[in-house]
Amino acid sequence: MSAGIAVPKNSPSKVDQTQPKSSWCKTMPSLLVIDDDRLILTLAQKSLASIADVETASSAAEGMEKLKAGDFDAVLLDIQLPDQNGLAVFCEIREYDRRIPVIFMTIEAASNTAIEAMQLGAFDYIAKPLAVDPLRDLVEKAIEQRQISSVPVAISADDESADASGELFIGRSPAMLDVFKAIGKVAKQDVPILVRGESGTGKELVARALYQYSRRSEETFLAVNCAALPDNLLESELFGHEKGAFTGAESRRIGKFEQCNGGTLFLDEIGDMASPVQAKVLRVLQDQRFERVGGNKELKTDVRIIAATNRPLEQMVDDGEYREDLLYRLNGVTIELPPLRDRLSDVPALIRFFLSGAKREFNKPDLEGLSPEAVELLSAYDWPGNVRQLRAVIRRCVLDTVMPVITPDGLPREVTGYKGTTAASGASTDKAAAGAGLPKLVRDLLNNGSTNVYAEATEYMERYVITEVLRETNGNQSQAAEILGITRGKLRDRINSFNIVLKSDVEVGAAG
Repeated sequence: MSAGIAVPKNSPSKVDQTQPKSSWCKTMPSLLVIDDDRLILTLAQKSLASIADVETASSAAEGMEKLKAGDFDAVLLDIQLPDQNGLAVFCEIREYDRRIPVIFMTIEAASNTAIEAMQLGAFDYIAKPLAVDPLRDLVEKAIEQRQISSVPVAISADDESADASGELFIGRSPAMLDVFKAIGKVAKQDVPILVRGESGTGKELVARALYQYSRRSEETFLAVNCAALPDNLLESELFGHEKGAFTGAESRRIGKFEQCNGGTLFLDEIGDMASPVQAKVLRVLQDQRFERVGGNKELKTDVRIIAATNRPLEQMVDDGEYREDLLYRLNGVTIELPPLRDRLSDVPALIRFFLSGAKREFNKPDLEGLSPEAVELLSAYDWPGNVRQLRAVIRRCVLDTVMPVITPDGLPREVTGYKGTTAASGASTDKAAAGAGLPKLVRDLLNNGSTNVYAEATEYMERYVITEVLRETNGNQSQAAEILGITRGKLRDRINSFNIVLKSDVEVGAAG
């Protein structure tokens, strides 16, 4: 949750009344594996136990029975079952709940049946024999997708009775009310929408709301971060590729535009898209037609595109970095998300929402809240990392505190206004803290019963590594990306996510 729209706590919305209870409120995701091969079932149980509660079924009938009796976040489905074809089972699953991601398992990676299922809306497919790491990565992505498409975002721009506790939304500032009203006006209009705002303001949350209140809410919703993939991989991710299209393309691959046919595709960080990919996206927007990479067959699709960016696209057009015709196509309907510093009156309500969630997550039953002085400091800070940074600060305060009340002493120095004596001393202090802090972080997470240790520790370590490399290169992003072995777009995405400030020295904003 990264911006000013809250998930309802108790009262069901119109969206979730027609589907099983969603996975976001469970402590552990659940996975159903349907296969008649006992070795596959055993492998899935052992290799995926750390990320999900795994339930198994050896036939289609048993699988559907368990699916309807349980509450699953994803399904691993064999294409060849003893009592029914996997594609028919998939259709039953889709009829029961369209939002459950289904991953097909197939002996032949290029199976026409698997490709057909992908075109009908399956999440992905994986070849047998199963490799543990790719399987785990794919299941994690599927579970994350379930959370994106199933968590209801309840918005009522006209309901002035909603209080700050968040039954309807978080934020009653005029700027946020304008956002909610804009979503209500355009959600059901089948037109492309551009969501603009600084990093951390909640652009994906707005995209999710637009999807859930659209006429396509029962169809597929997929999100692609254009800054996180190299240009050639992004093109393949969006449009798919034919066998032999490039080195490593050992089989035909279905892209997001095919997989999302009839649904909604969210293109995040669209300003980082290379010119050739921009041209193909423009054609989809104009004609709903495209070709796979390496193919010459024209394919049709019916996809609604929601795009987001924190970059100045008009300036990029003037500089020759972005297509003007694509900007015009995307910019037909624009929703501007305000930075948190322009709606500081919403900070107390956001604090209450994030504080309540962190208290439950880190099992801090004795935590009473924040002192008035702490709330005052948090409400006065200008939040360069926006709502994402505020959430990270609150979570870290809850994790670190041993007292029932969080006081200003428990807030990060960026918020309290404390500055080191020099940039060099500040950098060395940050470095020492980061180097020594990982074992303590892991131990604190374990002691508090966290179920998110890997993600928390990995994010902490990644922030430290990227910051140190940027310091070494004096903030040169191209050089830093080369040293790190990642694309500049991915580095830029991490800089925004971790609130790394590139000044004369490299500084890190609030941890998160």
